[in-house]
Amino acid sequence: MSNGHLFVIGATHHRTPIEVRERLSLDADGTKALRDQLAALPGLREFTVLSTCNRIEFYGVAAGPEVAEQVGGAFCRRQNFDPAEFARFRIDLRDAAALQHLVEVAAGLDSQMLGETEIFGQMKQAYAAAQAAGNTGPVLNRAFQKAFQAAKQVRTQTAITTGQVSVANVAVELAGTIFGGLSDARILLLGAGEIGEKTAKAFQSRGAASLTVASRRLERAMELATALGASALPFEQRESRLAEFDIVVCATSAPEIILPGAAVRAAMARRPARPLFLIDQALPRDIDPTVAGLENVFLYNLDDLARIAEENRAAREAETLKGRTIAGDKARALWQQVAAQVNGAGAGPTVEPSRSAGAASVPESR
Repeated sequence: MSNGHLFVIGATHHRTPIEVRERLSLDADGTKALRDQLAALPGLREFTVLSTCNRIEFYGVAAGPEVAEQVGGAFCRRQNFDPAEFARFRIDLRDAAALQHLVEVAAGLDSQMLGETEIFGQMKQAYAAAQAAGNTGPVLNRAFQKAFQAAKQVRTQTAITTGQVSVANVAVELAGTIFGGLSDARILLLGAGEIGEKTAKAFQSRGAASLTVASRRLERAMELATALGASALPFEQRESRLAEFDIVVCATSAPEIILPGAAVRAAMARRPARPLFLIDQALPRDIDPTVAGLENVFLYNLDDLARIAEENRAAREAETLKGRTIAGDKARALWQQVAAQVNGAGAGPTVEPSRSAGAASVPESR
């Protein structure tokens, strides 16, 4: 009798604080390297790696119960992370429960910002990369495709996106509280990706008129600045010009701090009576967290903003329950379709390492 199973292991924002998530986060190169390594793991028939700001998850079809542990061990070795510490935060779901989690994640039911849509695109990217690398097979192909269909059904049959509060909107509301209005506020956006752009537009929608964009690629900063009717700033001037701005939004994919404590302290010495509002939307974090203790400095990271947004979640609890009921029904029906394949009857071959060579990498959304 086969011991095969479908599994998901990983760590998410629910139990894993931001300082741990940034130690676990994978960039595009790290994701591809780990995917190549996992492709050689005996007994791992199929797998997909999902890495975002709020979660690192491994979806797989295993020949035996020890394989999921081996996946977690390979990940911890690559990240130089203690497996015992990882076990403190880890989710570990099997078969129908793993499928229900897959559907709930795709639908935005498991997100920090309930009902957000970015995760759907991130999951599609992760699945497409795994499929292109030959890491998926009949079970995960069906599971992800059906999960995407179910996620759309959850959104259309519930109101989980009604009254949705985004990180950008929370940040704008906080800024309005701090400054009493945004018409005179000078805003610096560090990072020209999708999340930073949404935040910039949210500020402009509330009356902010002075916006400056900086990116490690100056041409990208100029392109976004033109689209927003803003100014562009060379990225290397971010520290020396920091004192000129009231609000700084950081949303880069840099692997290290881009606004060190010394730069913030120097800026505040030049503007001691004027508040500085710092919004860190990156993971790993862009801003030295110690600056939160400085007088007149207001620093909020992803978890801080999510806690504020949580206050709005209560109004949608009934819709969340309805969405999870739909997800559970879909997951149970899907498990009936794939259980035989998972347990070895007609299962696809173990993934060969050579099939993942040169695969497209999975960019982490910012």
